[in-house]
Amino acid sequence: MAMCAVSPRSFLNIFCLFLQLFTVVNTEENIRNYPSTAFGDTNVTNNTTDTYTITKPTEFEWTTSHTNIEEPAEPLPASGRLFPPVLNVDSMCPCDEHRDVCDINCCCDKDCNEEVALFTDCSVRTVSGNKQLCSYDVASYTLGRTTDGYSELQSSVRKEISYDIFCIQSQYRVEGLSHLTPALPTDTNFDSLFKQFTSFIFGLEENSGKTSAVDLQTSPEYKYGDLLVTAQESGQRGVFRLPAPGVTADCVDTNPAAFLKDQSNTCSRRVVLNQACSTLPAFSMDTYTNIRLFAGKNNDAAVAPEVLSVILQSIDGTLTELTISGGENLSPTLLNPDLCTNVVLKVTYVMKYNPAGEIVKVAVSLVLGFVREAELPLKQDFQIAFVQQDGEDMAVRYSGNPGYVVGLPLVSGTKTADGIIRSINLRDSLSLLNSAGDQDCLQGPHQRSPVLFGLDLVSGCKLRLEDTSNCSLVSQMLLDILRGPNYPQYVASFGNSPLENALDWVQIKTNFIPGTAQSCSIPLSLHLEIEWTKYGSLVNAQPQIGSIKEVIQTNTTSLSLLSGGSNILSIRSSVAFIPVSANALPGFRAIPTINAKLPIDFFFPFV
Repeated sequence: MAMCAVSPRSFLNIFCLFLQLFTVVNTEENIRNYPSTAFGDTNVTNNTTDTYTITKPTEFEWTTSHTNIEEPAEPLPASGRLFPPVLNVDSMCPCDEHRDVCDINCCCDKDCNEEVALFTDCSVRTVSGNKQLCSYDVASYTLGRTTDGYSELQSSVRKEISYDIFCIQSQYRVEGLSHLTPALPTDTNFDSLFKQFTSFIFGLEENSGKTSAVDLQTSPEYKYGDLLVTAQESGQRGVFRLPAPGVTADCVDTNPAAFLKDQSNTCSRRVVLNQACSTLPAFSMDTYTNIRLFAGKNNDAAVAPEVLSVILQSIDGTLTELTISGGENLSPTLLNPDLCTNVVLKVTYVMKYNPAGEIVKVAVSLVLGFVREAELPLKQDFQIAFVQQDGEDMAVRYSGNPGYVVGLPLVSGTKTADGIIRSINLRDSLSLLNSAGDQDCLQGPHQRSPVLFGLDLVSGCKLRLEDTSNCSLVSQMLLDILRGPNYPQYVASFGNSPLENALDWVQIKTNFIPGTAQSCSIPLSLHLEIEWTKYGSLVNAQPQIGSIKEVIQTNTTSLSLLSGGSNILSIRSSVAFIPVSANALPGFRAIPTINAKLPIDFFFPFV
């Protein structure tokens, strides 16, 4: 309350009375409170950015003073699923730069209803939402032609699904701020939480009641990136899936396979062997062979995979190809509580397609083997490759074009009368032992690594002297182990050397001469010396292999002296790349000369 002194002057009294009245009105107005939800005629404008425009009431409206607190929204059900994001991509138009004016060739501009007939092309053909989301809408705009030759707009909105394991599931809702506190993973609830939330990993939620990704594909033929459609026993259409590692190395069986997208996945499974041996579908070969693929997305003709080969891996790692006659029982069998046989270790699909985008043939190769309880978790390999019908029967990978690329494996093969034969299996290529902590030379399995261009490598294994009683047998076994199975004879000089041109392949030279049985000579080391040079111009020189030599060192004294009194002898394998390129010399091209010859009467009659 303002205070004024009494003055005999009348105008001062009037001024003090006015000041007191203004202060009272201002104080009462500050006490008032106008909550945004207290008035029925309040204008609220809500847009996608959640901004609100609130009109204050008139000064004659009075309410009780209180604090405006928003009621908490109803929490989402504890199901782990979020509401789909709300975003209308058909109302978005990046090329609409002028308001209330038609922008030329802007097909998404709503002001171009009459001008679209004169458009020549769409400057913006697709408008999509956030591609980091697990699912997002994409609006497509194309121009067609009418019978009169005018342009006609054709637009559609489709839903795209992201198959990135780190996709984002989000929602544009106020209720999203009131999620329940998530449960912390423990030893007791981890499995239930994993099943609850793994549906987000690959973007395909099961039993969600929504349109599946297969129904969104409308074109009759497969296109790059389309999901492969399968025919299920119930008559419904499904998606062909290839197991892959998820957030961890554990296998996730919901990974979809896409057309023309080669995959090579390695994942592991943590199971209780005596319970999962005969019951887990991932262990059985029928899971990967008893499927039917549609030739096209809207084609009723189903293609069943043909079992190309079945290889059995023994306990010690030896591979043997089985001859399938149809009566064998290759189901997983528990031999004892710690050993299970006929378990799927590797699956390879080769899908042949025609230029029309249809799958015409599917071939599958499997590796079955033994699994021990002590070797768990089990590692499984899954591969899928696409080959065009008019191309080669099998996909052949090269290591450069034309020169080798550092880090890619050497291209090797065997020479025949018809040319060079090479295998697409890396186990049949030039390789070396992959060192392990306690790898025994004579007891498998032996892990091998292909020889990679430009990368030197040293590895080996351990030989126990008590295993060398039969010297000649041990010598041959060590030589085969150091060289590897199907040891090649030739190496391609370039990364893309053709098979039919034998002159482009370099023979592997060796200095090894088998000794007599009385000398007891065994190989102690295998060393590969690979000389390479730069071929071509200085601007784009291409690496080329000039020669490759195998150097095998054998013992000249007794093995006990070499071991230094120990019972274990180290056997080594190595590879070294030696550059032998000559120093480049600067060169200059000769100045071109013009050999001009004039006729003898060219200047007649002047000369």
